[in-house]
Amino acid sequence: MDLQIHNGSTVSVSDAVFGAEFNESLVHQVVVAYLAGGRAGTKAQKGRSDVRGGGRKPWRQKGTGRARAGTIRSPIFTGGGKVFAATPRDFSQKVNRKMYRGGLRAILSELQRQERLIVVDDLSLEAPKTKALIGKLAELNAPRALVVLNEVSESLYLASRNIPYVDVIDTAALNPAALVGADKVVISVAAIERVQEWLA
Repeated sequence: MDLQIHNGSTVSVSDAVFGAEFNESLVHQVVVAYLAGGRAGTKAQKGRSDVRGGGRKPWRQKGTGRARAGTIRSPIFTGGGKVFAATPRDFSQKVNRKMYRGGLRAILSELQRQERLIVVDDLSLEAPKTKALIGKLAELNAPRALVVLNEVSESLYLASRNIPYVDVIDTAALNPAALVGADKVVISVAAIERVQEWLA
């Protein structure tokens, strides 16, 4: 199949990458797994065995009229341990490589069908000027966009940092969460060729 480039010409692309059926459950699984893999999971609290002190029995077992207690670091006391203490954990989910690539193909194909995929020859700036990048995106009718390039120049990266709802990434950083969350995706011809080599 052929994709229309913004300058009027066309680029030939693989039907397997840009003409795949949309599999909602697969896309959901891939996006959730990607986001889960980014979670730190470093939250930690101290249980009663982790809190310092409390080695001595605070008062004798019988005769005081108080409830029996073995340690002052019990969760019922101030300064005691947490009852169900949070521990560091790994949130990552296993997704097979074939499934992950299949999810990306489904997302790219759906973007193309919804005319939210804008192909350009290249997107470059002579100087890191935010106003210049806003103007170029306005020409493409994509004020809110994910820009995917084969290589991101420093001037383009600096120009994009202060524009809300605009992200500029290279093909190595392409991920399902960014694609799904983008209003429109502006992608260069070189990036398309690189993506096809990876996903075909």
